[in-house]
Amino acid sequence: MSVRRRALEALIDITEEGAYANLRLKRAQQGLSPKDAAWVAAAVYVTLDNLIYIDQMLAKHIKGNVKKHVRAILRLGLCQMLYMNVPDRTACDESVKLAKEIGKGALSGFINGVMRNLVRARNENIALLEDPADRVSVQYSYPKWLVKELADKYGLDQTEAMLGAKPVRYSMTIRAQAPFTSLMLEKELIERRMEYVRGELDPNAFKLKKGFDIARDPLFLNGSITAQSESAMLACRVLGAKPGFMILDACAAPGGKTAYLAELMGNEGKICSWELHPHRKALMDRTLSRLRVKIAQTQTRDASIAHKGFDKMFDAVLVDAPCSGLGLFGKPDVRYAKTPEIIDELTKIQRSILNACSEYVKPGGTLLYATCTVSHRENEMIAEEFLKAHNDFEPYLPETLVPEALRPRCVNGMLQLLPHIDGTEGFFIARMTRNGRDS
Repeated sequence: MSVRRRALEALIDITEEGAYANLRLKRAQQGLSPKDAAWVAAAVYVTLDNLIYIDQMLAKHIKGNVKKHVRAILRLGLCQMLYMNVPDRTACDESVKLAKEIGKGALSGFINGVMRNLVRARNENIALLEDPADRVSVQYSYPKWLVKELADKYGLDQTEAMLGAKPVRYSMTIRAQAPFTSLMLEKELIERRMEYVRGELDPNAFKLKKGFDIARDPLFLNGSITAQSESAMLACRVLGAKPGFMILDACAAPGGKTAYLAELMGNEGKICSWELHPHRKALMDRTLSRLRVKIAQTQTRDASIAHKGFDKMFDAVLVDAPCSGLGLFGKPDVRYAKTPEIIDELTKIQRSILNACSEYVKPGGTLLYATCTVSHRENEMIAEEFLKAHNDFEPYLPETLVPEALRPRCVNGMLQLLPHIDGTEGFFIARMTRNGRDS
C-alpha cells in the first residue's frame, strides 16, 4: 500500500467516520520508515488544518456531490500543491495514480481534469468574502460558528490573530519524575545531543524540538520521565499543593496531573484520583505505577454527582473538566467535531462537576477549575456563575504561584492562555478558595 493511500484512508476515517486523528495516524504509520511516516502525518494534518479553505476552492470546480474517496483524493492533491511544495504536475499525476490504486480508475479522467483546473486557479484568493466571519472562517479553516463566538469574546482582530497564530511547534514536552530530577534530565538531553528549550510556564518542562520514540525509551519505561503539556503542569503548580496535603483530582485520567501533584508534594500526603470510565482508570493506574506514585488512591467515580463521606475533606480540589478541547490548536480534527449544541451539553457537565466537587473543599482550601479550551461559555462564564451561586467561595490566585510574565493577565482569580500571545495551547484556570461562610 502506497504512503498516499495510507494518508487517504486515514483522512477518510477522520473526516467521514469521526476517527481521532492521532490514533488513526498511528495505525496508518505502522511499518513505515520515519521519513514515510512523517509524510503521512504531514499530509493528513496539513489537509485538516486547511480543510475549509480547500473545500471552498474545490467547490468552485466541482458541480454536485462526489463520492467520499474522490473528495478525499482531491483534498490531498490540492493540499500537496498549495501547502507541501509538491510540484503541480506531480500532485496531478499522483492523484490519478491513487484513484487507480483504490479501484476508482474510471474516475481518473474527472480527477485529472479537476486537478488541472485547480493548477490554473491556485493563486486565486477564495477567502475574499464580504462577511468578516466568513472570510476568517475560510482563510483559517475554522467553523463560522466558532469564529463568531470567539469574536464576541475577543474581537475580530484578536480572533484572527489567534486562529492565524503559528507558534513554535515543539515535538514534545517532557519532565522528570522523582527520584530522577530536572538537572539529571537536562544532562541526559545534552549527552544525547537532543535540542530542547526550558519551559517558560513551569521550570520542570523541557520542550523538545525533535521527537523521539518516548514509549520505548528506557527513561520512560523505568518511570524517570513522562510527557506532559506545560499548561497542564502550570495548573498543578497553581493549585498550590504542599507535602502532607489531602488532594482530590476529580477528572484524573490519564494520570499525568496526579503524578505531577505527587512530585510537587514530595510524595507526602494523599491524592484521591477519580475517573468516570473504567478503561481510563486502568490507564491511569498503569501511568501512576510506572511513575512510582505512592500516595494516590484511584477510584472509578462520576465526579458530576455528589458522593457522601467527602464533605470538607480536602485541602485542594482540582477539576480539570471535560471540555470541547478548542484550545488544542495543534489538533485540527477537534474543531470540526464540535458544534454549539455539544458546547451546551458540556457546560451542563462542567457545572455539575464544579458544584459537586466544591462540597469537598475544606474551609480555607482551594478549588481549581481548568479546561483546555478558549470558549468563554466553558471558562469565565462557568467560573463566574459558580462564584455568584456560592458565597462561601471567592477568587484567590496568589502572584507567587504564577510566572511573572503572566501576572498582569490574572483577573479575578482567572487566567486564560492564548496561542498567539503565549505560544501554547489555549488553556484556562480559575482558582478559588473556600472562605468558611455559608453558601
